[in-house]
Formats: sequence, C-alpha cells, structure tokens
Amino acid sequence: MGSTNVVALEAAQSSATHGSVWVADEQTAGRGRSDHRWHSPAGDGLYVSVLLRPQMALSDALWLSLATALAVQAAIVTVTRLAPDIRWPNDILIGSRKCSGILVETSAFATQSDAPAMLRYAVIGVGINVNQPSFPAQLQALATSLRRESGREWAREPILIEFLRALDKEIAWLEAELRGATMEASLLERFAASSSWVRGKHVSVDEAGGYTGVTDGLDARGFLRVVGDDGMLHTVLSGGVRAL
Repeated sequence: MGSTNVVALEAAQSSATHGSVWVADEQTAGRGRSDHRWHSPAGDGLYVSVLLRPQMALSDALWLSLATALAVQAAIVTVTRLAPDIRWPNDILIGSRKCSGILVETSAFATQSDAPAMLRYAVIGVGINVNQPSFPAQLQALATSLRRESGREWAREPILIEFLRALDKEIAWLEAELRGATMEASLLERFAASSSWVRGKHVSVDEAGGYTGVTDGLDARGFLRVVGDDGMLHTVLSGGVRAL
C-alpha cells in the first residue's frame, strides 16, 4: 500500500463510517508531518489509519493529536512494559529516539461566517516501529523500535488491538469533555502528566525564525508554551520542538 492515510482520506470522501480502520504490512509512500516520509518496511512496523467523525470544532483538532499520542503510549506500555515518552504534540520517544509518529488530517463543513467550522471527518495515521532491527544511516541516531529497546520481537496484533481500544476510550472522553459531561481529568492535564516535554525541558523550536527556551506547560487550546532564552513567552503552533 502507498499510504494508509491516503486510502482512508479517499474512503472518507465516499462516506466511509466513523471508526473505520486501515492497516498495512508495508507502505511505499508513508507520510509524516510537514511532508516528511515515514520509513515503512514490510513486516516490521505497524501502520494504521482510523477514520473519525467526531462532534467537535475544527479549532479543537489539535486535541485529536494529543489524545492519539496518549493512546499510542498506553498501548506500548500495556504490551511491552517499556516506558515511552511523548514529545509534544505527537511523537512517541524511547530515550531520545522516536519509535512512533502520528499524522492527523482533517476536513471541515462549510459554515456561515459567524459560526465555528466543524469537523466533517479526521483521519488519524499512526506508524509504530515494532520489529525493525536497524534503520537507514540517516535515521540511526533519530529512530528506534520496540525490538531494539527491549531485545525481543513483538507480535503486532496485540499492539494494534490495545491502540484501538485506548483510542476509542480517549475519543469518548474527549467528546464528553468538550460537552462538559465528564468527571475525568482533562485531556491537557493527562497529557502534561504523561510527557516530560511539557514543562521544564530546554528546547529549540523550529518556527518564528527559530529560538530556544524552556517549556512552560500547555495553553487552554493545547499549544505548547516556551519561555524563551530572550525572556519572552512564546506559543508553539506547529511542532518542530527538539531537546537541546
């Protein structure tokens, strides 16, 4: 398959139902954020896309990335007992190397100018490096797999099942939270508790001309705040956060 997200987006436009799932053994055109390619060899990784039609505003779409990151983290912990971290907003790391990435692509309903745009659908693409024994030279220092970190191979099906179960729970909680009908801790609170990157991390940010600073929590929309080394408070809108 070229890309599970491309197939899912095409199906979404043809009225595929909420909760539809596409899984590939290999992707020949796997995609990540910012037009990056996702290394997707046959037999080694988990490549999955999920179509959602949530009742939420387009302006809240970032929360889907945060919720998905929590679901991926939970699935890896449940199956492998490894301790993955989340680099805001949607990279899953073990140590300093990335083992999973998330790409959320959305479409919105056309609305009147004074009404908030509402999501028509969202396609959530997830790639998890499961059994790769090694990576191309340009990725060796950046990427890892569950096999490399644990020293053993893992069946992909249990990870997929746990991810889908965790994602279903996260999306249900998110929709309830947006309706004001949940007693759970907020998504932002749970994300901050699950990521060492949200507060107190010295980082470089690849936007607004580039700057460095220390992370200072999430704002009410879920964007990352960074107190710059210049003393100014910055809001990170598009990722590109790396540790110094």
